[in-house]
Amino acid sequence: MIAQLQKDSFELLKKLISIQSFSKEEDKTADAIEQFLHDRDIKTNRKLNNIWAYNKYFDPTKPTLLLNSHHDTVKPNSGYTRDPYDAAVEEDKLFGLGSNDAGGCLVSLIGTFLYFYEQEELSYNICLAATAEEEISGNDGLECVLPDLGDLEFAIVGEPTQMNLAVAERGLLVLDCTSTGKAGHAAREEGDNAIYKALRDIEWFRNYRFSKVSEVFGPLKMTVTIINAGSQHNVVPATCSFTVDVRVTDSYTNEEVLKIIRTNVACDVKPRSIRLKPSSIDKGHPLVQSGIALGRTTYGSPTTSDQALLSISSVKVGPGDSGRSHMADEFIFINEIAEGIELYVAMLKPVINGK
Repeated sequence: MIAQLQKDSFELLKKLISIQSFSKEEDKTADAIEQFLHDRDIKTNRKLNNIWAYNKYFDPTKPTLLLNSHHDTVKPNSGYTRDPYDAAVEEDKLFGLGSNDAGGCLVSLIGTFLYFYEQEELSYNICLAATAEEEISGNDGLECVLPDLGDLEFAIVGEPTQMNLAVAERGLLVLDCTSTGKAGHAAREEGDNAIYKALRDIEWFRNYRFSKVSEVFGPLKMTVTIINAGSQHNVVPATCSFTVDVRVTDSYTNEEVLKIIRTNVACDVKPRSIRLKPSSIDKGHPLVQSGIALGRTTYGSPTTSDQALLSISSVKVGPGDSGRSHMADEFIFINEIAEGIELYVAMLKPVINGK
């Protein structure tokens, strides 16, 4: 059975690669995923470019496991030497935009869903969600369908990790900060220089150390990345704006970090979003222990994904290598897709009593 699932998943990935699916333009890949499931007599749900389905013997009295990955891609970069939509197979590689990030993960999770789909005695329901807009952290992807999926117990988020387990993921706060002074002539003792006021706060961002240190990530990291002020050489600037990139660990919530920052700086601090939360799963969770028993390693992921939108325990794991994501001439090894399905199934069997 797994051999057929591996073959079908591989063919689905080739089809998805051949369809342009930039973020917000994923309607055609959504159609393809929907049709793939309909061809196997699986009822699907759709909202915008998001597709989801449940196992055949869904039981509302049982908890539900979410299997999620995305089908949008970034735009191909200028370094491509191949047609990004030509799902070409050469030796042991499948080339094409989205093959590694995150097509291989998505089709492997779909294959895993099909493996368990008709099993009657599962201790968990399974919800498969193929979602949009992950690459831009958009509002019309996983976030918009979460209320429609029902109560979820825990999740597997498919991203290329070489099938190792990212048991924690950093959250992200992007802060737009504004220091306000008073304009004046630079030649006279006039005005209140907003740049000097901003420098005091920037120095705080540079040197402050949060008291709680994550066992997985270490200290929380804040970096000032953009600064703008002034209009001409002889005018004391009344405003100075700067941007801070904050990588939040599992030791704090985004809200806690924002409160600490606002208590310590004089500038006005406006977060662009507090949606991208740090996430984690207990290392003692049965799914993590099952992965470890299969020889998989655990680590903390410095990058963000749709995992940041989940308020439940979740693990990020999938075939492929994060280092290949967004690279020119993107590819995935063919055996990584086959291995992905095998390992997903093997990890889940002892957890959800699959047969």
